[in-house]
Amino acid sequence: MIRLLLAVAALVLAAPAAATAPPTGAFGTVTRGPITPICRVGNPCDAPASNTLIQFTGNGKTTRVRTGAGGRYRVRLRPGRYAVSRTSWGPGSIRPASIRVPATRFVHVNLFIDTGIR
Repeated sequence: MIRLLLAVAALVLAAPAAATAPPTGAFGTVTRGPITPICRVGNPCDAPASNTLIQFTGNGKTTRVRTGAGGRYRVRLRPGRYAVSRTSWGPGSIRPASIRVPATRFVHVNLFIDTGIR
């Protein structure tokens, strides 16, 4: 009888821990380019998009994140599909335009901003 009570108590104590969902979201690097009108061999044509504000809209909520050094970002998002955009003015678009965050983990998504320089 005591073993049964201990087993039930262990299950009750473990239940809240099992019910918590793992953190989810997205991370990666944001690159912009071309950065010059003419790309030359040996010179980079793209560059990290440091200090850029990226916006994720989905699940009835908008979340913004600013890229750090080297264009890196990491943002917590609930599972689901999100439209991706940048909040600064100017030419160019961001790709991919949408991402899907899985229910069990962070997803690695590198983003690219087309500057429109041609």
